Amino acid sequence: MPVEPIVEVRRSPRRRRTVSAYRDGDKTVVLLPARLSHAEEERWVSRMLQRLAAREMRRKPSDAELLERAADLAARYLDGKAAPVSVRWVDNQNSRWGSCTPADGSIRLSRRLVGMPSWVVDYVLLHELAHLLVPDHGPEFWKLVGQYPKAERARGFLEGVVAAPRLAAPDPALATQGADPAKR
Repeated sequence: MPVEPIVEVRRSPRRRRTVSAYRDGDKTVVLLPARLSHAEEERWVSRMLQRLAAREMRRKPSDAELLERAADLAARYLDGKAAPVSVRWVDNQNSRWGSCTPADGSIRLSRRLVGMPSWVVDYVLLHELAHLLVPDHGPEFWKLVGQYPKAERARGFLEGVVAAPRLAAPDPALATQGADPAKR
């Protein structure tokens, strides 16, 4: 049985003609003009859910496209030496971005990467491709990964994604007082 998406509708009297929607975690927020009828609201919510799903599908390559992308990355940065047998999206990787089994040539990418910039996904894919050639994280491995021009930037991006939930929210009282917590 399919799970109903969580949808939050926000109506605004200032919004005249435009309708927009975005994902906020597990829910979808749909922004509508306040004057729309309930029937129009239902039509727009349905339409915006379809648009978001279509956009997300365009952003998430299929497993076959991932395999093509891996072959292209291997050719450009690893002299074509890494040849995965399969590359696929998986839902069971919550503490890592990707994994590789050199023995059978399989690469798995966490579905958490969906929607991240393509250069970040390419970095994770290249990281796993390098494991087909060097199974550990020694100097030879990092030399291979370092051939990707955006390697450091992508690593920083992923470290930020991991760190963000652990960061404390700023104290709103300090923002209104203009106090700098570092100078206390």
